[in-house]
Amino acid sequence: MNKKNKHIIILFDGVCNMCVWSVRFIIKRDLNNVFKLASIQSKVGKKIIADYNIDVNKYDSIIFVKNDIIKYRSSAVLSIVYHLKTIWKFLLIFYFIPKPIRDFMYILIAKLRYVFFGKRKKCILPNELSTSKFLN
Repeated sequence: MNKKNKHIIILFDGVCNMCVWSVRFIIKRDLNNVFKLASIQSKVGKKIIADYNIDVNKYDSIIFVKNDIIKYRSSAVLSIVYHLKTIWKFLLIFYFIPKPIRDFMYILIAKLRYVFFGKRKKCILPNELSTSKFLN
């Protein structure tokens, strides 16, 4: 895989309803076409995971990949919000909270995401959303 890409790649859990909602949120607000998406369960997602040696057992819900920079957990979320056209940019204030505390809050939500938001029986398909945003 070419690690130099003009787009930022977002890897997400394609069976998590909260993650799918987040992907829809991103697609709707990515007005500058900055992001490309892939589920961690897809072939292209698995290739990116292998190319970057990402441990999806440790980081399994959202991963931000820009060239050789990989961000996980709260840093991934905040980096995504930074690039979106949204009123939610106020969340960037959370950068002032130390990363271990931010990540602790993120991990709690990530562990409970299936309980509160449910889980799909199969991975989200690009044709369910904007196909041009997905890597294939």
